[in-house]
Amino acid sequence: QVQLVESGGGLVQPGGSLRLSCAASGFTLEYYHIAWFRQAPGKERDKVSCISNSGTSTYYADSVKGRFTISRDNAKNTMYLQMDSLKPEDTAVYFCATSKWYYCVDNTRQYAYWGQGTQVTVSS
Repeated sequence: QVQLVESGGGLVQPGGSLRLSCAASGFTLEYYHIAWFRQAPGKERDKVSCISNSGTSTYYADSVKGRFTISRDNAKNTMYLQMDSLKPEDTAVYFCATSKWYYCVDNTRQYAYWGQGTQVTVSS
């Protein structure tokens, strides 16, 4: 059974850090491009960061550049999003997603597998 299981979300104060994990099962993650999206209440699901299947290409939205780091551990079949210097505007549900054929596209329908989402709340 194909699954992406996310963990690591929670409540953190502004300026704090969280690391999101997304563990894949039922397929081999190393063949897939990876992306993290987030969705705040009443807003669209936006792309935050991407990493290619080879790991040689990465992308960050301007809003998170310099604060977030995407990574992957193919041996563990797991992807990560390290989030530092968190701001209240980072509050959202965060989703991991994978695509075998498309790197870092905006169209969410091009991603074959999605995690269930994990809530990140940045508040004092």
